[in-house]
Amino acid sequence: MGAPAHWRETRAWPLALLLALSPLPARAEIEPGDLTLTVTAELNGNSAPFPREMVLLKIHGVYKQPILLEEVVQPSLANFSWTQLGRDHWSKAKLPDGQSAIAFDRTVAIFPHHAGQFTIEPFTHKLTVNDVGERRVVEVRSQPIPFPVAQWTAPTGGPDAKEPWWLPAKDVAITDSWSPDPETIKVGETARRIVTLEAQGMVAEGLPPRPVMRTRGIITFAGPVTRETLLTPSGPVARATYQWDVKPGVPEIIPLDAIAIPWFDTNTRTMRETEIPARQIGGGLPDRETDRAPPPIPAPLTVAAAALAAFGLGLALIGFGLGRPTLRLSGPTRRRLQAAARAGDPAGFRAALDAAMREAPELARIWRARPDLAAAFADLDRSVFGASGAAAPDLPVLARALSRAQPVAAAPGPDRLAPLDGPAR
Repeated sequence: MGAPAHWRETRAWPLALLLALSPLPARAEIEPGDLTLTVTAELNGNSAPFPREMVLLKIHGVYKQPILLEEVVQPSLANFSWTQLGRDHWSKAKLPDGQSAIAFDRTVAIFPHHAGQFTIEPFTHKLTVNDVGERRVVEVRSQPIPFPVAQWTAPTGGPDAKEPWWLPAKDVAITDSWSPDPETIKVGETARRIVTLEAQGMVAEGLPPRPVMRTRGIITFAGPVTRETLLTPSGPVARATYQWDVKPGVPEIIPLDAIAIPWFDTNTRTMRETEIPARQIGGGLPDRETDRAPPPIPAPLTVAAAALAAFGLGLALIGFGLGRPTLRLSGPTRRRLQAAARAGDPAGFRAALDAAMREAPELARIWRARPDLAAAFADLDRSVFGASGAAAPDLPVLARALSRAQPVAAAPGPDRLAPLDGPAR
């Protein structure tokens, strides 16, 4: 990967425009410190990257001398793939001592091919400057940067595994849309499903191929995949859009399972998981022909039998009581808690717990009322936000407790059966 040719061909005109609008005063001679070039590697989580994980190189130059022409000579970057993100940026800068200068900025994303100890060799900025009335070419070099790349040691996954797809990112989000709603379609009809996957802190080429969507009773036609990289102030955002046309082949309700997408959180340095949600195909609307027909008129004997059965059922419910209603977290939320627990990641577990409490505030009130869970929450907060070394609770045990259905206390109300002859006196 490399910078597009049109960026290289037009890189001089922003500088020329800047100099025309705000020319620097001519200096008598070039002094040490007048021309500086630095390269900084922005490491995710302040840790050595794994292979194929994106790292941003920030190239920054500060030049006190007026510049007539310029050219950046980039090192070969052996053992890395790379791509320039956006155009070079020139701006006017004010130095701490009050002097004016020109600032140069370029961002390059690099992707190490494999683990090992490497060095980012110096970048060179060739500048043609006005030195006491004469044109002079000066080469400004950055310092070399030691660049270790870590070896993946977990028993599963990682950048070299064929499955699952290696997806290192700061955050991953999925949106799922259908047209029309899949529950409304019948045999022979078609619904279009569009899934958009966005990953912060990577480029579109690193996103996974289209997932396989297959289940009994449906026919799927895969559409095109589109990819794009969006440049934002906080870094690149990769976006891929997957498309399918789905047609049921049987009249029954067809469950479409969720599709799990594991990814590596480059901030917390842990594996996480998101998913394309499960859906149901068919069964959402009554048959159209039946819906148009007027409802049948029941026979008198049928009405009497139904009334007697309802009365008997009412007496049975009064005598034995109704089952207590329960609350439970959704499947994706339970799986996020369990994944963070398996990874031994208290910070990831705490983030998943926050999302669970926002999803189910009534469950959160039940949990906080239980002394055992309240104590576990306090231990979790101390391990994440407190002093270093605080012990975390048993995360798998806590995940199982939070994943269970919780009974909801019935609301207080009047007696089940009021006195037949009025209130007791």
